[in-house]
Amino acid sequence: MADVLDQLLDLDRSQLDPKELDELNRVELREWLESLDYVLASGGPDRVLEILERLEAHALQHGVELPVELDTAYLNTIPVSEQPEYPGDIELERKITNLIRWNAMALVVHANKVSPGIGGHIATYASAAILYEVGFNHFFRAPSKGPDADLVYFQGHASPGIYARSYLEHRFSDEEMNNFRRELQKGKGISSYPHPWLMPDYWSFPTVSMGLGPITSIYQARFRRYLEDRGLYPKGTGKVWAFIGDGETDEPETLGAIRVAARANLDNLIWVINCNLQRLDGPVFGNGQIIQELEGIFRGSGWNVIKVAWGSGWDELLANDKEGHIIKRFEELVDGESQRYAAFGGQELKERFFNTPELKRMVEGWTDADFARLNRGGHDPVKVFAAFDRAVKHEGQPTVILARTVKGYGMGTAGEAQNITHQQKKLDENEMKAFRDRFSLPITDEQIADEPFHRPPENSPEHKYLMERREALGGFLPARVVQAEPVAPPTLEEFEEFMSGSGDREVSTTMVMVNVLRRLLRNPDWKDLVVPIIPDEARTFGMEALFRQIGIYSPVGQLYEPVDSAHLMYYKESQDGQILEEGITEAGAMSSFIAAGTAYANYGVNTVPFYFYYSMFGFQRVGDLIWAAADSHARGFLVGATAGRTTLAGEGLQHQDGHSHVLGYTVPNLLAYDPAFAHEIAFIVQEGMRRMYQEQENVFYYLTVANENYVQPGLPEHLTREQVREGVLKGMYLFRKSAKKRAKLNAQLFGSGTIMNEVLKAADILERDYGVAADVWSVTSYKELHRDALQVERYNRLNPDAEPQTAYVADALKDAKGVFVAASDYMKILPDALARHLPRPMVSLGTDGFGRSEARAELRDFFEVDARHVVLATLTALAEDGKVDKATLLEAREDLQIDPDKANPYVD
Repeated sequence: MADVLDQLLDLDRSQLDPKELDELNRVELREWLESLDYVLASGGPDRVLEILERLEAHALQHGVELPVELDTAYLNTIPVSEQPEYPGDIELERKITNLIRWNAMALVVHANKVSPGIGGHIATYASAAILYEVGFNHFFRAPSKGPDADLVYFQGHASPGIYARSYLEHRFSDEEMNNFRRELQKGKGISSYPHPWLMPDYWSFPTVSMGLGPITSIYQARFRRYLEDRGLYPKGTGKVWAFIGDGETDEPETLGAIRVAARANLDNLIWVINCNLQRLDGPVFGNGQIIQELEGIFRGSGWNVIKVAWGSGWDELLANDKEGHIIKRFEELVDGESQRYAAFGGQELKERFFNTPELKRMVEGWTDADFARLNRGGHDPVKVFAAFDRAVKHEGQPTVILARTVKGYGMGTAGEAQNITHQQKKLDENEMKAFRDRFSLPITDEQIADEPFHRPPENSPEHKYLMERREALGGFLPARVVQAEPVAPPTLEEFEEFMSGSGDREVSTTMVMVNVLRRLLRNPDWKDLVVPIIPDEARTFGMEALFRQIGIYSPVGQLYEPVDSAHLMYYKESQDGQILEEGITEAGAMSSFIAAGTAYANYGVNTVPFYFYYSMFGFQRVGDLIWAAADSHARGFLVGATAGRTTLAGEGLQHQDGHSHVLGYTVPNLLAYDPAFAHEIAFIVQEGMRRMYQEQENVFYYLTVANENYVQPGLPEHLTREQVREGVLKGMYLFRKSAKKRAKLNAQLFGSGTIMNEVLKAADILERDYGVAADVWSVTSYKELHRDALQVERYNRLNPDAEPQTAYVADALKDAKGVFVAASDYMKILPDALARHLPRPMVSLGTDGFGRSEARAELRDFFEVDARHVVLATLTALAEDGKVDKATLLEAREDLQIDPDKANPYVD
């Protein structure tokens, strides 16, 4: 044979027939591999890498263009020789896992039996059970471990399995399990998915809106480092774990921020991607290999990647495969084909995978049971433990574990690896018996019919082991434990500068908000707890002075001299910097807001996030994350800067916000304000800090501030400070009373934000030119007025035998004379929502329609919210009330130079 090979080597390859060429290639490859084995044994991995780098350079010098390979061979990252010994009782853990599998399945089946169509998901947890159980038994540390505790983002669709484990731990009763997805039943129910708002002592992170768990986990891990680097939280070994579906990586939020984790060297972050190869409707990447694709993406972004593709059943085959036939077959295997093997069993695997003479020889004499043992890595606790163990010990990079599993594992004909498995909610009695038999569960036929859930007694080996493992790791998970103590807010005296007005100096409400922030940064109790968050717009908002004052957080400090270092307000990065300058990512900044806004629960630190952003790019762009913040009990201030559709001049349609307050209506625990003046902002911020951090209410705030400069007035003289404060917080107060005492015509004008100035001008014109006594009200929050009115309406409807309550807005306007006219820089629906709670009809002016690139005066004319249009609307309302004739209206329209044929902002 050697002589033949020597002859082949002496010939030109072009002279060889295909069979000879194939033999030569095979022998060459074997010799190269044997040489590499020798170098590895004698010189170690570093010598191997050195030689490979030299070979690559040599090939490039000779014109060989090497492909960019970011993925490695389709094998487990950790070889058998490097697997640590499994530390637990693997057989007892198998029994516990199987019980949890049963209860997770029974939870969904029983719920849909009692209430058909109630929903739930079996298949996701069925695929991920081993991933979770290895974590629960050996890795996930509870809050009692303090800085060494882990934060775990559980995959939303796997929640039945998490509940099932808690049931075995006796954290849930049978009644609660019976009320899965039925939270309004008598007795306590449990929510469909992880929702801290609904289960505040249990869940910490809402994850079922796919993509939000991954991105928020990245910024959570980074915020943990921020707290440690700034000395607000002790350094520890705690990790942030996130369990993610491979189909979830389609979401931009999942992969869009992974480079942030690599840049920050977040080795406290571990992602476990459950690669069961299926989305909701079918394969994730049926014509390719999702694990290989994800490996390339993460390696290219600087992550440590650990693949757990193949179970222990493959180890011996791979060890005996000296010529790489199985590896070659792995590389050819597309996910759609893999799904068939899982769906149709060992015979399918035998016929389709082992499809060459070489592969068939390797499995000669195998039974179907032998093929069934060729499992996927994510179902093998030994492989999973090795991956988790390496991940927690890795330094300098975030880690992603790509675990290959079967969706609906164990469901058999009811849905295992079937395209319908995600929607599978029901198993008939025979299918449940098959499930029981497959996992060797001690459940009788009678119990299947009559007792949906099963847990061993408290003195059983299973229960004892379960509790011992959790005790060793600090207690139960999931568990949300609020650790922070109440803290008093700054006193109102500290905001005194905002009460007396700005004199002759014109100041925008954006700058007022920045000055309020500066005031807090000087408060000894709060200066370190304020967390300014900015998505690359600090200079737009006039916040650049904070760069030098408190610095921009960077985990590595500042490794360069900034180009503006000679300037007073230079760009200063530091390891203990306070500002989170997030770059151009509202989603990332909102994720930081959630991390900072929930630090009181996760770390026992009362950080106060102030997230400044273009108001247009808040609710409209990251509304789902704002909803998640609400669900998470987040606290803090969202500051929609450069707000108002006509106030942000020049920017045009994509930037001009006229509807964020309308969208703010949708978030139940959000208080939304559109303040016009400095004292209003001061009252709102001080009250917000009192409610959130002293009273520990689960609310957060949205304030819109604008970039239009004008003189800030002091407190109105006809009201006490407390009356003004009450009105600001409840939503409205009488800012200016009319000087006309005996006028025959009266009007009540409502202004908000910067449009308040147009309303004040309109009041002057009405009094001077038309004899109308116009009172001017500052409406700071239509939402708060509307919320109060709805609560009063509900109380009166449900309690007809009690003394009727009166809404604040109705009480405030009970003695007000004349017509009601409201104007704001937002859509008309905002004041219109309040209309039926007023004693008389109201005319609303607002900015419905698309924005334009123009100056403020032209924009306000276009949207019909300037002083002239407020005047005409008031006179029109008086005319409809029979107080003004048509001739006066026509004369006023001409005097005010309003063109009736002007462009219509609704449609133009």
